Amino acid sequence: MSTNQSWFDRALAVIPGGVDSPVRSFRSVGGTPYTVASGSGAYVTDVEGRTYIDFVQSYGASLLGHAHPAVVERLRQAVSDGTTFGAPTPGEVLLAELMTERVPGLEQVRLVSSGTEAVMSAVRLARGFTGRDRILKFDGCYHGHSDGLLVAGGSGVAQLGLPGSVGVTAGAVADTLVAPYNRVPTLDDTVAAVIVEPVAANMNLVTPRGGFLARLREECDRVGALLIFDEVITGFRLDVAGAASFFGVTPDLYCFGKVIGGGLPVGAFGGTREVMSVLAPAGPVYQAGTLSGNPLATAAGAEVLRRVGTKEYEYLSARVATFAARLEEVVRSAGLVARAPVQGPLLGLYLSHDEFLAPENFEQAQRLCDNGLYRPFFHAMLEQGIALAPGAYEILFVSLAHSDDDLERTLEAAAVAARGAAARS
Repeated sequence: MSTNQSWFDRALAVIPGGVDSPVRSFRSVGGTPYTVASGSGAYVTDVEGRTYIDFVQSYGASLLGHAHPAVVERLRQAVSDGTTFGAPTPGEVLLAELMTERVPGLEQVRLVSSGTEAVMSAVRLARGFTGRDRILKFDGCYHGHSDGLLVAGGSGVAQLGLPGSVGVTAGAVADTLVAPYNRVPTLDDTVAAVIVEPVAANMNLVTPRGGFLARLREECDRVGALLIFDEVITGFRLDVAGAASFFGVTPDLYCFGKVIGGGLPVGAFGGTREVMSVLAPAGPVYQAGTLSGNPLATAAGAEVLRRVGTKEYEYLSARVATFAARLEEVVRSAGLVARAPVQGPLLGLYLSHDEFLAPENFEQAQRLCDNGLYRPFFHAMLEQGIALAPGAYEILFVSLAHSDDDLERTLEAAAVAARGAAARS
């Protein structure tokens, strides 16, 4: 019989750690990862035939849920025309048009193959445009695994208890500054750009407070630095036009991923024509990619974007807000304290024995994520058929495919899981 353990054993023999991304590892929660055989809507089914209500949703990429019929059909059409050409295609133009029509200040985009690639390219572009070297990021924000930005990262870096990564040289991070999230740093004219997650979603969920983003915009303008929004998570998931529309703050450069690929590998970075004009072949900043603008990814991404508008985001945000409030209630009734911070449709979950306020920075988030409660809670949820991310630093993704019954079953499971976690700790 095919089992999760047998597939994981086979993976361990040929894949480092048995996973192709550390966030999929069960290292921080213990146990054996389930191996997904298929997904449909709000559900995934593992190789043993067990089905879970899925709140991972490919870490936010599946806004419509898994294998949405319209996306699948669009992919069937696209794949029959060919999978990659190394030449311009109509699909990349159509996706770029959809993005630039929606997002304020986004006049041109360059498509790439991942969020990491989008961020590292945007940083290079910012340095080339300004003629400056230094980049400032915020503690606990994760911007992919490029060397210069891996320092003080959230997500899998934090889950594994790493300050950065072995193999990243001191020189690679010498021009990277780190500041606490929600605190506006004082910049000088050596800083090329400030990069920020508009909503920090890689240290669980930390929302921007007290005009943080607007004041950051002002500080960048004061010294002539560029402001980069890393919207790999928030882009077209927070709002119909992403964080700039949601918060009323326009950056100089954007980075996108996840949703814009409709479940396929994709990334993009973009900004004003002035900034993008220094990118090759028009300018001296080089960036390239054989599979960039892949016709399957652009077809799927465009199909998703055409199917979501203002009313869908408002509907999802309202449902998530109600679900979050009830989640806090059921956890409390079971003997623990929970905070489920919400920003639009984005949802976090922190657990504690004692009363606490929702974190404002990575230091506060880290204390809660590392208190040991998530591990038993996660496994109790999994045993009841609810799949959360296998790490306390990730958030929950509610898709448009999750039904009221799915959310109700999740709340019932959360009460049981919280009761068990409270008893064991």
